[in-house]
Amino acid sequence: MKSLEEETKFNTYLVSEKFPRELETKKQSLLLLQKVVAEPAMGQSDLNELETKIKEVNAQINQLIEKRMMKYEPVDSKFSMYRQQASIISRKKNAKAEELQTAKEEIITLERQMIQKSSQARELDGTEVLKGDEFKRYVNKLRSKNTLYKKKRLEIAEITAEYGILQRTEELLKQRHEDIQQQLQAIEDKKGISGYSYTQEELERVSAVKSEMDDMKGRTLDNMSDMVKKLNTLVADKKSSLAPIIKDLRQLRQKCQELTQECEEKKSQYDSCAAGLESKRSSLEQEVKSLREECLQEESNYHQVNCMKMISEAQLQRVKEEVKMYVSSDQQERKKAVRYRGPGSGHLY
Repeated sequence: MKSLEEETKFNTYLVSEKFPRELETKKQSLLLLQKVVAEPAMGQSDLNELETKIKEVNAQINQLIEKRMMKYEPVDSKFSMYRQQASIISRKKNAKAEELQTAKEEIITLERQMIQKSSQARELDGTEVLKGDEFKRYVNKLRSKNTLYKKKRLEIAEITAEYGILQRTEELLKQRHEDIQQQLQAIEDKKGISGYSYTQEELERVSAVKSEMDDMKGRTLDNMSDMVKKLNTLVADKKSSLAPIIKDLRQLRQKCQELTQECEEKKSQYDSCAAGLESKRSSLEQEVKSLREECLQEESNYHQVNCMKMISEAQLQRVKEEVKMYVSSDQQERKKAVRYRGPGSGHLY
């Protein structure tokens, strides 16, 4: 209701004051233009003559203004301040009205753009743009999905790290195996054991070398198995030591999610409270503005009444002096009175 009353006052001001003044100005401009169009074409001499007349008229106007100021200066000086204040208020009022009109036009343009953008968004994805509580629910849903995604991503990182350790262990074992195979091949080449043309003695020596290499390989494999066991034990220890930390981390994540949701609720309450306070502040500013205007009006009325009082007191003093002179026993004093009737005369002096 308050906004409607303000809009009604603004529209009333536009219809009753602003638009009529603008219309009168346009009419006067139109009359001047019509007069100019109706006049015949003028030459340079005519223009010079008109300029001379304009200068003379301006000089006469300045003289008349000076005479008027000299004649009515005492009376006008009392009201010049109020005229100036009224002029300033009128100019401010016109400026604010124009600013308000511009802001309303901008709001209408932005609303049209918003409707156009909404229709374009519906045409692109076929879904309506979310607003208010629906958008908040959608944001909360995205946040929960983001939390789940981070959790899964952490688990994938742990599995990837474990996979890297196992892959490195496999590469070390393959490298050891290739080294042993190369050593075996070098020994066979060195001993000349190749093909089916070797003697039994060479076969026995090769068998002995092979058994020896097998023993070495077995010992190497045992060492590697012990290393793998140690690594697995170390990984298990690290997992067992990290388990309570991960558990606490999950609890902290859940608590963080709850605190985030609570923060959003508090923020929503804060926004609503801030909006209410802003509305109250605007209403108080409007009330203060109206009270200031009322105060200015009362001050203006006070000064006007004070001036009238001073004028009345001066007139009363003049009347008392006139009565005193009129009822005086001195003939000369009575003659000074405005109303004086002489002895034996039937007219008023």
